[in-house]
Amino acid sequence: MTLRSRLWIFATGLIGFAVLAAFTGCKPKAVDPFPASGAVAGWEKTGDTRTFDAKNLYQYIDGDAEQYISAGVVTTSTADYKYQGQLEAMVDVHTMSGAEGARKILETGQTKDAKTVQLGDAGIAYGQSVAFRKGHYLVRIVAYESTPETPQALLALAHGVEAKL
Repeated sequence: MTLRSRLWIFATGLIGFAVLAAFTGCKPKAVDPFPASGAVAGWEKTGDTRTFDAKNLYQYIDGDAEQYISAGVVTTSTADYKYQGQLEAMVDVHTMSGAEGARKILETGQTKDAKTVQLGDAGIAYGQSVAFRKGHYLVRIVAYESTPETPQALLALAHGVEAKL
């Protein structure tokens, strides 16, 4: 075997390895953005995570599904939480096809009374809710009632979700 043949075989193998490594590295990692019970002080996850893809999103978000679908939603996952055994909240994590869709939905739902918070790429808070985007994820956390602790408790839970994305 000539030196040229050996170099050709080596180069072909090297290119094949590089292609294989590139495709293996490009697989999206599976993300579970929902903190386990006790991972965020005072918060307990109270049920199973439910996931909806774009074609059945209307089963979960009946009135607004089309808005999310047109913005590129791939899946929406949701889980229920309880703070200190009393305050109930729901966490929705929307996985979008790109960061632009997450930005679009966050900005569309923003009203004048929103307070900017340091979460992900952009975050807003209201008395009973927190929403933020991080990359191609859009997260909404809504409490079912308002107490004096609600805003800080929701922000803590939001940071817990942010850390897992």
